[in-house]
Amino acid sequence: MKIALLGYGKMGKMIEQIALDRKHEIVLKIDRNNAHELTAENLQQADVAIEFSTPSTVLLNIELCFKAGVPIVVGTTGWHKEMPQIKEQCEYNQASLIYGTNFSVGVNIFFHINKMLAKVLNKYPYYQVQVEEIHHLQKLDAPSGTAITIAEGIIENLDGKNEWKNVMVSDDQPDDTTVANNEVLIESLRIENVPGTHTVIYDSEVDTIEFKHTAHNRNGFALGAVLAAEWIKDKKGFYSVEEMFDFNK
Repeated sequence: MKIALLGYGKMGKMIEQIALDRKHEIVLKIDRNNAHELTAENLQQADVAIEFSTPSTVLLNIELCFKAGVPIVVGTTGWHKEMPQIKEQCEYNQASLIYGTNFSVGVNIFFHINKMLAKVLNKYPYYQVQVEEIHHLQKLDAPSGTAITIAEGIIENLDGKNEWKNVMVSDDQPDDTTVANNEVLIESLRIENVPGTHTVIYDSEVDTIEFKHTAHNRNGFALGAVLAAEWIKDKKGFYSVEEMFDFNK
């Protein structure tokens, strides 16, 4: 495939290397230094675009891909409130988009089993659930998109939970972990050189069940984005990454 990279930071460079290793070609690389080169005409050089930019630029990038008729993989988070509008535009333009908070194969297996585990724990209401996410110090937003997806998976399948609450945990801030019965707590920690660790904890008076995913590096995220590009290339429609990883078949 011929691939356009919309966002060429650390993730974009990893995606580039994996795409080249898989015999694809990078025909367009856009970052803030050459944003003027992002046009529908230039996008049409590509078979598919992979978008890892910023919440402030992602919507424009999506709309340009729709205009150019180029399928797009969206890894940027922070735009999901506009999802109904973007889905409508995608369908109106007969365009192609796949989005996800995390494209890693391992994380998507984790998402699937997380839902199954929550469904099982419905029978044992004396367990209290929370989510913990740990990332590197450069990650300023909290909670992570992956942690939100995990919490939403719990909310969908665990009776009595309909909201999540985020708390930043640090040495110089009080640890306010008070949550209502209907809330799933997400604790966020920022530690040097941690690509991403997510843990679901079910705690009771007699024992604790922990379900954890630890990323050793970002390569899994980048590989998943390239796999998503290969998957969406000849499709039309608006998809979530969960539809690419259909574990129910």
